[in-house]
Amino acid sequence: MTALTTPTTTSATVPQPARLERTPERTATPRRFLMCPPTYFDVVYEINPWMDLGVPVDTGRALAQWERLRATYEAHGHHVEVIDPVPGLPDMVYAANGGVVLGGRALAARFTYPERRPEGVAYERWFAAAGDGVVSLGQAAEQNEGEGDLLLAGDVMLAGTGFRTSRAAHAEVAALLGIEVVTLELVDPRYYHLDTALTVLDGGPSPVVAYLPEAFSPASQAVLAERYPDAILATPEDAAVLGLNAVSDGRHVFLSDRATGMHARLRERGFEPVGIDLSELLKGGGSVKCCTLELRPAPTTGTTDVLTSKEAHA
Repeated sequence: MTALTTPTTTSATVPQPARLERTPERTATPRRFLMCPPTYFDVVYEINPWMDLGVPVDTGRALAQWERLRATYEAHGHHVEVIDPVPGLPDMVYAANGGVVLGGRALAARFTYPERRPEGVAYERWFAAAGDGVVSLGQAAEQNEGEGDLLLAGDVMLAGTGFRTSRAAHAEVAALLGIEVVTLELVDPRYYHLDTALTVLDGGPSPVVAYLPEAFSPASQAVLAERYPDAILATPEDAAVLGLNAVSDGRHVFLSDRATGMHARLRERGFEPVGIDLSELLKGGGSVKCCTLELRPAPTTGTTDVLTSKEAHA
C-alpha cells in the first residue's frame, strides 16, 4: 500500500547536524545513467532566473564540458546511455527532467512550459524502445518534471513542488511507482527544482542528504529536520553555484567545482567530491544532476555489485 506524505504546518528552526565521532566508510555502487549531449544547447527563452538572453552561449564549450562529465562517470565505473538530442529543444541536455525510473518502470515528464513539452515525448519514446529492463509507463498525466523534482532517498521519494511539479503529480507517482512520496515545498525561484536545493548522498537504510534550508517553506524545513537530523546544511554560496545539483554513487559525489565549501563538508563526512566544470550549462539553470537521469532497474536476486575506491579509479 502506498502513502502520500505532506508536511505539517508547524514551522521549526532547522538544527545543525550532529558531529560524527569518526568518519564512516563509504561504498560506491555502480549506476546506470541516461544523458543527452548539448548539441543544440542555447538560451533562446527565459523560464528560470538563471537564463539571460543577453549572455551568449558557447555550444562547443558546453559540449566539451558535457563530454568531460560523461567520461568522469565512466572512469568511476558507471554506465552511461545516450539519448539523441532533438533540434529545437535546447534544454533536452537536462536529462534529469525527462522522467523518473524506479524498479525498471519509467514515467516520462509532462513539462510546465510549452517550450519544453516536446522533451517529454522524446524521453517517453526512448523509454519505450530502451528494453534492457526498462518498461515505459508513458507520460505523466499531471505536471511532472521528472528527477528535477523527484529524488529517491532510501525507501521514499522526496518530491518538490511550488514551481514546476504539481502536488497531484506526487500522488500519481506514489500510485504508479508504488512508493511513499514526501512532499517538499520550494519557495525560492532560483531553486525551482528540488535537485537544485537538495541532493541525496547515500540512499541506504539511513539516507544522508544535503540541502539548503532557505529554499524550503518553514513546514518543509521541519519535515527535513525531523527525517534527516544529520543532514549536511549547504551554505547560500554553495547553493548559488548549484553545488547541490549533484550526483552521488554512495562514495563519490560529482558536483560543481565551484562549490568549494560543499567539497570540504563532504570530505568531513567520508565522501569523495569530484569537481566538474559545467559553467556553460549553468547559463540554462542546470549542473551535474540536471544532466543525469538515473536508470534504476527492476530488482534482481544475487549480490549487489560495489566499487572499491581502487576499482573506481582504475
